[in-house]
Amino acid sequence: MNRIFSHAFSGLSPEVVLDAIESIDLRPDGRLLALNSYENRVYRIGMEEGPPLVAKFYRPQRWSDEAILEEHTFVEQLAEHEIPAVPAMKAGRGGTLHTHEGFRFAVFPMQGGRAPELDDRGTLQWLGRFIGRIHAIGATSPFHARPQISLTTFGTESVEYLLAHDFIPEDLRDAYRSVSTQALESVRHCYERAGDVRMLRLHGDCHVGNVLWTEKGPHFVDFDDSRMGPAVQDLWMLLSGERADMARQLADLLAGYEDFLEFDERELQLIEALRTLRLLHYSAWLARRWEDPAFKVAFPWFNTQRYWQDRILEIREQIALMSEPPLWGG
Repeated sequence: MNRIFSHAFSGLSPEVVLDAIESIDLRPDGRLLALNSYENRVYRIGMEEGPPLVAKFYRPQRWSDEAILEEHTFVEQLAEHEIPAVPAMKAGRGGTLHTHEGFRFAVFPMQGGRAPELDDRGTLQWLGRFIGRIHAIGATSPFHARPQISLTTFGTESVEYLLAHDFIPEDLRDAYRSVSTQALESVRHCYERAGDVRMLRLHGDCHVGNVLWTEKGPHFVDFDDSRMGPAVQDLWMLLSGERADMARQLADLLAGYEDFLEFDERELQLIEALRTLRLLHYSAWLARRWEDPAFKVAFPWFNTQRYWQDRILEIREQIALMSEPPLWGG
């Protein structure tokens, strides 16, 4: 993936946003609030009639139309099976993906909620059941336009991009190259130990910030990072604390998960490998979008000497963790 330059959203003024909403036969009342999003641009739009809507303007050059529509189809399938996810609305000529002045966008119902209490066993079991239901649908058919979460897509490509551009300080480049090479080899060994695990459609970015809790329970938002991958990808990011804490949390998640889908214990070999891949991918994600002015404001600590020193130490810690026995929540 090439660097996505700053002009990607430079023409997306409030007037263009409101005109885009009107172009699909909706009637905004002029109220517009930018929501917290860096990958895309997301707005709460007040409507002349009815509750406000959310409009997502997709980052140019990131996903193909086919990949975006695969996400929309997946979330719609979840909603059809009464799984609480928020599908894109059909508007205008009846589709879910629209274009205005070169910007692709979709609109969604506004959904509220609070962060889940992950220290509560009942909450974790409920979340596990929810993820199990998502994966049961995700396993019925694959994505074709969206990539897998893999050693190549999140690991090798990320490291190669960082080393090919002037982000890592010269005096730290050799250390980063060495430690990332070791980390990728350790990830490879984790995948070898796990064997041929099943790949399925996932949420892909299943952290607590993408789960909203209401009196009816949880619902997931933002399937923008949905990809093919192993089931444990949507579980490990909900774990935190010391090893014993994470084992208890995992046990509670799996107690709910396996009400709907059997979990392959071999995937436990992948937890620290997937964490390592996410760390490598995150640095490359920031680097690829560094020309976007919003990133320089939001992440001022990126691309500093201290940042890369910390990443090198962090990767070394991950290499050690990947050599330990897998976490078990049984």
